[in-house]
Amino acid sequence: MSLGATMQGQSRWFDRVILLVLIGFAVLWLVPVIWIVVMSLKPNDVLIRSTAGFLPIPFTLENYANLLRVSTVPNWLVNSLIVATAMTLLTLVVSSLAGYAFARLDFPGKRIVFVLVLAGLMVPEQAVFIPLHTMFSDWGMHNTHVALTMPRVAVPIGVFLMTQFFKAVPRELEEAAELDNASRLTVFWKIMLPLSLPALTTLGLFTFLHAWNDFLWPLVSATETNMYTVTVGLGSIQGNFAQSEGLGSIMASAVFASVPVVLIYLIFQQYIVRGVAMGSTR
Repeated sequence: MSLGATMQGQSRWFDRVILLVLIGFAVLWLVPVIWIVVMSLKPNDVLIRSTAGFLPIPFTLENYANLLRVSTVPNWLVNSLIVATAMTLLTLVVSSLAGYAFARLDFPGKRIVFVLVLAGLMVPEQAVFIPLHTMFSDWGMHNTHVALTMPRVAVPIGVFLMTQFFKAVPRELEEAAELDNASRLTVFWKIMLPLSLPALTTLGLFTFLHAWNDFLWPLVSATETNMYTVTVGLGSIQGNFAQSEGLGSIMASAVFASVPVVLIYLIFQQYIVRGVAMGSTR
């Protein structure tokens, strides 16, 4: 057997080992998820005796029915959709415009401003809760969708990611458009934005995921029940469900809150993979 054939065989064996290890980690990651879904489909009187088992036997949808009987749950879901969608769209607009400006435009104090943006990555969001709360309280904007959305729009990581992406785009594409008398805004809108679709999709998904799962700021800003997001709302009724309905209802609420995010990921996963691949090769 030649040396080349031996090395090729070792490479295939190594790839198979890596694949098996990754499959093992994936299974370990899925076990708690499967366990939560199964418990949400079991009657609570069964779960009182034992929570073991990965088959929903006996099977019931009563836990989900009890959850939907809470009249405010659909309203909480709508609030989360509004806040997460608005935050995602505004973040993409701000991050793409700021990233393009830092990557392509020259203006006084550019480096200093960019350093300040990067410095924002080191500031914990909890550190600015008191100023934010005071500011929105003085404006009388608590318990509104604006107050739930605006504090998360200007995210430094989004500006940084879009800046790095636009820097990697060849300048020749813009120069060719400028020779055709295209304005800076036209170049950005018709050339740079379409090229950045994978990066925008990835940033948008992570922003939506963060907005959907955000708990602390909505808990601080939304004090009226009708303005709760789904995370705050389900958290507020978990104690009652645990006492009156049982563990199955809590698991049903966890599944209910995570379904929209899973669906969005499944729809846009090809763009996420493409964005990560482009980012790793640049």
